[in-house]
Amino acid sequence: MIAYDLQCVNGHSFEGWFEDEKAYLDQKKRGLVACPMCEDTTVSRMPSAFAIKSSTSGNRPKLSTDQLALIGSQVAEYVEKNFDNVGPDFAKEALKMHFGVTEPRNIRGTSTQEEEKTLQEEGVEFFKIPLPSSSKADN
Repeated sequence: MIAYDLQCVNGHSFEGWFEDEKAYLDQKKRGLVACPMCEDTTVSRMPSAFAIKSSTSGNRPKLSTDQLALIGSQVAEYVEKNFDNVGPDFAKEALKMHFGVTEPRNIRGTSTQEEEKTLQEEGVEFFKIPLPSSSKADN
């Protein structure tokens, strides 16, 4: 797997994970790489953070609390809309996909620390993001 820093024409920056560069180029060509904030498919790769020398002047713009809250709600909305909620079966479903028992898909759910350790030992890539509880029942 390879992670690329991407940016859409509207200036939204996000990270994309791909099997390799060929997979990224193929998905981009087919219009499958889309911004999670505005769904625009005109995206480009940005230089990775490790390749950019940061300024020591500290002149980076700071995001306000309102801006951070908006970004957080946009991420939560995207995840809720585009990931199947498997609830407490997250680890089980992730392992089934990892071993080819089921087709890969976007999933979200909960797991215990022990289950997370098992996923890591098996080489299953996942990440945790704090999301508010949904007020709507998931189907």
